[in-house]
Amino acid sequence: MKKGIITLLIVIGVVLAVFVTCKNGYNNMVQKQESVAAQWANVENQYQRRLDLIPNLVNTVKGYAKHESETLTAVIEARANATRQNITVDELNSQTINEINKSQGALSAALGKLMAIAENYPDLKANQNFRDLQVQLEGTENRIAVERRKFNDEAKSFNLYIRQFPRNLFASMFGFTPQAYFTAEQGAASAPKVEF
Repeated sequence: MKKGIITLLIVIGVVLAVFVTCKNGYNNMVQKQESVAAQWANVENQYQRRLDLIPNLVNTVKGYAKHESETLTAVIEARANATRQNITVDELNSQTINEINKSQGALSAALGKLMAIAENYPDLKANQNFRDLQVQLEGTENRIAVERRKFNDEAKSFNLYIRQFPRNLFASMFGFTPQAYFTAEQGAASAPKVEF
């Protein structure tokens, strides 16, 4: 009878230890996944900040650079394209991140051309509103870079956690999959060609 009780206590102890390990592992995976989702929201927030600045910037430039309608139209179209992307953290994978990079890259290129226009219009360069918007846009670009880096850090932490043994068994059992990262755009490693 004592052997039966001891065996039962050992079985209960093992079952309890497995349960606690599974519960803690699952809860930690959920917590890390939520951290990734929260950081994705921060990235989107900065993208939205940039999108919100663009109409004011376009209107300011429009007042001074009436002959630059092609560039202004390109900025407006790039903004519209970036606005159409509404991707949740659950939809983030290498393909969707590449799509985001493409549309955000096109928007950055269009904004770069818009900023270059200011060089041709001294009155525009001197306009305080334009300068303020330019500074805000530059700050937002920096914030986007910081938030994307933080997103990658959170994704790395999550990915490492769910890929380590024995958590990888629980992760696959509960449907946790590795999170994709933001990477540099194609050609970003090559220095741009400058000609005078």
